[in-house]
Amino acid sequence: MSEKHECITCGRPFPEGQGIIMNLAGRKLEFHSKACAYSFLRELLLSVPEDCVSSPLREVYTKHEEKLDNLKKKAEKKI
Repeated sequence: MSEKHECITCGRPFPEGQGIIMNLAGRKLEFHSKACAYSFLRELLLSVPEDCVSSPLREVYTKHEEKLDNLKKKAEKKI
């Protein structure tokens, strides 16, 4: 029988293999849907002081910009 989990946002139970389960700062976060995960993570991000987020934000933003640039270069037509 599969393990049951409980969403920390809405309390809804869901079986193993569904939903979103992640470990963050030593805590197991279980969400039954992406909407619940988005709601929780948005609230978490907005509650963190700006000076704690600015450096990681810059790194992740730069990484994704580079990724998009590479995808655009690959998509260009070569004659």
